[in-house]
Amino acid sequence: MLRLRPWLGLVKPTIPLSTLIASRAFTQTPLLPEKPLPARLKLNDADLTVSYLKGTGPGGQKINKTNSAVQISHKPSGIVIKCQATRSRSQNEKIARSLLADRVEAREKGDKSRVALKAAAAKKKKASKVKKAKRKYRALENGEEGVAEDLEDGYEDGVEDELEGEGGKEEVKKVGEVSQGSSGA
Repeated sequence: MLRLRPWLGLVKPTIPLSTLIASRAFTQTPLLPEKPLPARLKLNDADLTVSYLKGTGPGGQKINKTNSAVQISHKPSGIVIKCQATRSRSQNEKIARSLLADRVEAREKGDKSRVALKAAAAKKKKASKVKKAKRKYRALENGEEGVAEDLEDGYEDGVEDELEGEGGKEEVKKVGEVSQGSSGA
């Protein structure tokens, strides 16, 4: 069932998918890959105007002297993106191009764009986590009372047996109840 592939350089066990589905482990990672996102929008270089600017903000004299910030404008849509995320001009240009592609695609496709699909998936995942957390805390809140119902006659294990002969069964608290004898109320 487990196969080792030492010729790949890494010895890693491989488990067939049918085995995983038949004996599903309790995990949050999906067994099957999620639906792939649509391909990134390719921007035509003729539609872009790229300019390099001096950066602003912290960094001292170096940031004021070098043209490492990138400003890319998309002529057909009029969208302008400025990026100075890193100290490297080429990395900033790459980041700016990807941001611009996302913005143009969001404007053209709307709810079917990569950004919108990612946001919808993140929103759905967060809602699932919130729902799970609410369910967990509701079960814990009700669980103290529920534990008492699950135990025999509603008493904690062992306590009932010790006190039954002395007539002290009334003094034993049920799980989740507060004693009222000493409060004076």
